[in-house]
Amino acid sequence: MKISTILDHIDSGHMALPEFQRGYVWNRDQVRGLFESLYRRHPVGSLLTWATEASTAETRGGGHLPAGVVKLLLDGQQRMTSLYGVIRGAPPKFFEGNAQAFTSLHFHLADETFEFYQPIKMRDDPRWIDITKLFKAGNAGLGGYITELSKHPEHAPHIGTFVGRLSAILGITEIEFHIAEISGKDKTIDVVVDIFNRVNSGGTKLSKGDLALAKICADWPDARTEMRKSLKSWKEQGFDFNLDWLLRNVNTVTKGEAKFLHLHDAAPAEVQVGLKRSVKAINASLNMIGGRLGLDHDRVLFGRFAVPVMSHYLDRVGGTLPAKERDRLLFWFVQCGMWGRYSSSVESFIDQDLKAVEKIDGGLDRLIHQLALAQGGLKVQPGHFGGWSLGARFYPVLYMLTRVGEAKDWGLGLPLKANMLGKGSKLEVHHIFPKSLLYKAPQRYQRPEVNAVANFCFLTKDSNLDILADHPEDYFPRVEAAHPGALTSQWIPEDPQLWRVDRYRDFLAARQELLAKATNTFLAELLRGDTAILDQARAAPIAAASDAETTEPDGEERARARLNAWVKKQGLAGGTELFELTDPDTKEPVAVLDLAWPDGLQEGLGQKVAFIADGDPAMMETANRLGYRCFASQVGFKRFVDREILVSDELEAAQ
Repeated sequence: MKISTILDHIDSGHMALPEFQRGYVWNRDQVRGLFESLYRRHPVGSLLTWATEASTAETRGGGHLPAGVVKLLLDGQQRMTSLYGVIRGAPPKFFEGNAQAFTSLHFHLADETFEFYQPIKMRDDPRWIDITKLFKAGNAGLGGYITELSKHPEHAPHIGTFVGRLSAILGITEIEFHIAEISGKDKTIDVVVDIFNRVNSGGTKLSKGDLALAKICADWPDARTEMRKSLKSWKEQGFDFNLDWLLRNVNTVTKGEAKFLHLHDAAPAEVQVGLKRSVKAINASLNMIGGRLGLDHDRVLFGRFAVPVMSHYLDRVGGTLPAKERDRLLFWFVQCGMWGRYSSSVESFIDQDLKAVEKIDGGLDRLIHQLALAQGGLKVQPGHFGGWSLGARFYPVLYMLTRVGEAKDWGLGLPLKANMLGKGSKLEVHHIFPKSLLYKAPQRYQRPEVNAVANFCFLTKDSNLDILADHPEDYFPRVEAAHPGALTSQWIPEDPQLWRVDRYRDFLAARQELLAKATNTFLAELLRGDTAILDQARAAPIAAASDAETTEPDGEERARARLNAWVKKQGLAGGTELFELTDPDTKEPVAVLDLAWPDGLQEGLGQKVAFIADGDPAMMETANRLGYRCFASQVGFKRFVDREILVSDELEAAQ
C-alpha cells in the first residue's frame, strides 16, 4: 500500500492505533534517518496491522471510527507517525508524545542531507528546503522553489538537478509499504499483544506493566485516562510517578501481589474500585511521608517502591493508623530508602514484604525485623554520611533531618519547616565550604570530598545568595551573632578550628558524627522508645566513592556558569546545573551531571547532552547508558556544538 494511501486511511479512521500501544518515542535522529532511507529508496521494513471490528476496537486518541473493519497498527507506529507529522505538518489524532521531534525537517538540495532547522546554518542558504512546506505545496509548488533559486546566479547551473531531487522527495508518498495483517475471531487481545512483542524487536517492547494495562484497557477503555489524572495531580504536588508505578500500587492493593500478571484476569469493576482504593492509600502514604518526615517533593522521595507495600497495608486497615503504628511504618519506610531495599529485584522484595504483613497483627514488626536481618542492623553510623553528590542515599536523610528537626535558616533564623512561604523560601542545597575555595586549597581536595553529603546543608534561596562563596570561618561568626544556635541546629561542629579550609577533612568527620547521632535520635523517636531493634548489630558502612580528578583551577561553579553562558550566547537552550539523573525504572538517583540538556540543545529538541567536568568514568558510563552524549572538556563540548549544531567556522578560528 502506498504511503499516501496509508496517510489517507489514518485521516479517515480506517487505520488507527490500539490502546495498548505506547506513545511516540522517536527522536530527531531517527526521523531524519527514516527520510534519508526513503529518499534513497532503501528498505525501511513492513507494517503489521490487526484487522478487527471497529465496533469493538479500543483505539488511542478517540474520535469516530467508520463502520466495518478497522486496521490497528501493531508494528510501524513510529514510522507512520513520523511520516504523517512531516508530510501533513501536524501529528495524527492518535498521537501522544513530543510533536517537535518531527517539526521543521529540512533538505539541502546540494548535499542531499536532511537536518532540522538551524537558523544560523540555514537562513541565508535558499538550498535548504522545508520538507513539510514542499509536501503541502506539492508539484504545483515546485515552480516557486525554482523561481527562488533562479535569483541566485551561482545556483542556476544546478536547477535541473535540484528539480530532480525535489521530485524524489515528493515521490516518497508513492513508495509502497508491505502490510502483513492478522485477523480472525481467535485473535484476542492476549494473542495480539503477544504477537506485538514478538515482532516489535526493533522498537520498544511492552513492559509487564504495559501488557497488564493493555489487558485492562481492553475491558475498561478509560483506564489509562483515569490513571493519568492521578499522575497529573501528584506531579502538580511535586511527585513524578509513572503508569507502571501506579499500576504496581493497584496490583498490591487489589491482589496483594507484586507481579503484574495477577491483574491480567481482573474484572473491570475490580480494577476500577482497586484504582480508587490505591489512589486513596497513596495519598495517605504521601501525606504521612511529607507531614511526618518532611519529604515533600520528588527529588527527596527515596524508597518510592516501598509505597506499594504501604498502600496495601493502609488500605487493609482503613486508611488511617494510630500515631504509634504510623511512626513504625514510617521508620520502616526510611530504613528501606537508606539501605536501597528496592534498588534491585523489585517484585521479589515487594512480595517478601507483602507476605510479612499478610496478617495485620504484628505485621509492622515483621517488616522491620525482616529488613534488619537482610541489612545486618538498622543503626546509622557516621560513615553512612560519607557518600557524595545529590544522588547519595543519605542526601534525603539530611533533608529529612532539616525538615523535622529544629534546623534554622542562617539568614532568617527561622526553623526550616515544610510550610515556609514565599518565592525566596524554597530550600536550596548550600555547600558549607564553597567548592571554589576547596578546589583552590593547597590540600587539593577531590571531587567526592568537595561534594560530600556532610558538606551540604539546606537554606532558603535568599540566604544562600547572601552567603555565596564566603569562607566558613568568616561567615559562621556572623550567623551565630545574628541567630544564636542556628549553626548547631544544622549540625555544625562548634570548634572554630574546624571551620578553616585546612581542617576541612576533620570538619567532615565531626559533622558525620553529629548527623549520625541526629538520625538515630529521630529513628528512636519514630520507634517511641522501643529501640531494641536499633541496638542490634550495626549496618555496614557504605563504601566511599572512588576519588576523581580535581576540577579546573578557577573553580567548578564558575567554569560551569561560563560554559552555560556561552551556550545561551549561541542562541541555544541553557543547561540545567547539577542535574540529578535518575534510573527510569527504579526512579533512584544514579548520578549528578554538572550541566545537562535532557531535551537537547535546540529549544527542547534533539539528543540528550551532558557536560561532566571531571569526566568520571562511572558517571560517563551511566549517563551514556541512559541516552546522553557526554563531554568531559569544554573544548570538546564547544567543538560538538560548533560542528553539529551551529556548523560555523568561527569557533575553531578563535581557539
